[in-house]
Amino acid sequence: MRTVSVKASRSYEVKIGRDLLKTVGAEAASLLKGRTAAIVSDSNVAPLYLEQTKASLESAGFRTCSFVFPAGEGSKNGQTYLNLLEFLAEHQITRSDTLVALGGGVVGDLTGFAAATFLRGVAFIQIPTTLLAAVDASVGGKTAIDLKNGKNLAGAFYQPRLVLCDLDTLSTLPSDVFADGCAEVIKYGMIGDPGLLDLLETTDFRADPEEIVARCIAQKRDLVEEDEFDTGARQLLNLGHTIGHGIEACSGYGLSHGKAVAIGMTLITRAAVAFGQCPPEALPRLQSLLKRYDLPDTTGYGAEELYEKTLSDKKRTGSTISLVVPTAWGKSELQKVAVSDLYHWIEKGLNL
Repeated sequence: MRTVSVKASRSYEVKIGRDLLKTVGAEAASLLKGRTAAIVSDSNVAPLYLEQTKASLESAGFRTCSFVFPAGEGSKNGQTYLNLLEFLAEHQITRSDTLVALGGGVVGDLTGFAAATFLRGVAFIQIPTTLLAAVDASVGGKTAIDLKNGKNLAGAFYQPRLVLCDLDTLSTLPSDVFADGCAEVIKYGMIGDPGLLDLLETTDFRADPEEIVARCIAQKRDLVEEDEFDTGARQLLNLGHTIGHGIEACSGYGLSHGKAVAIGMTLITRAAVAFGQCPPEALPRLQSLLKRYDLPDTTGYGAEELYEKTLSDKKRTGSTISLVVPTAWGKSELQKVAVSDLYHWIEKGLNL
């Protein structure tokens, strides 16, 4: 097992290893005064891991209750959020109790936002069950729900008390869901770790992901500690996300987040090459790496529709928007781009 310590507005540990679900009760008991745990999960994960999680908590003296919602990005909305708050009130969750997010990024985002706002803040524990959630969504304290006009537009910065990455849960992931997490892993390499990219090109980490997961989490930890509230360096983590979120919105969230990020990374890299900001060889090398991990690099959406959806991105500030632009293999930089110029970046990314 590996442990990564995060020192943010609330310090906590991220534990990465095998057979960790059975430890959640003892871990929670050592951290929290209350003895009620509300487990939040979705319809895909609950049949696999809910009973095991409940048993661990109850063996440590916790009373448990469970809120399970339909799986998918379409459930990360205001209605599910309000239903969860009503559930917490009905079960008399207090400020000394805890929420447990058992699932992927949607579960973690929704649970974290509920924890941040119910009773003005209750504890929560992240138990990510997807690779994407393990390396990205569960760490750093970003919580949110989607609105009709865009992804993650209502949320809060709110750090968990603990993150338990049980790598055994990754064994039940469908291959395309595991691939979504690979997109985020590649993103970490592209923003500032060329050695990680080299490793991904030569070693298939899918059978034994502990080292890669820990490496990505440590990189995110460093950026979160430097810029917890996402006003500077932490925005590097948004590589591929600005256009990627537009692609997700165009698809009605039918296309998964990881695949949209993969396409977004390709488009922004192609545009950077076209504008002379990135060496030409970076693009085919990125495309080859995405293909190796079963990820797409093209979209059928046009510049107009992508531009319209991208304007709702959170990284827009007045007349500018922050883009993460690859400038070398394994290096990216933040650039403020005029909103009026964003359309041309998308055009170049689409090779129009």
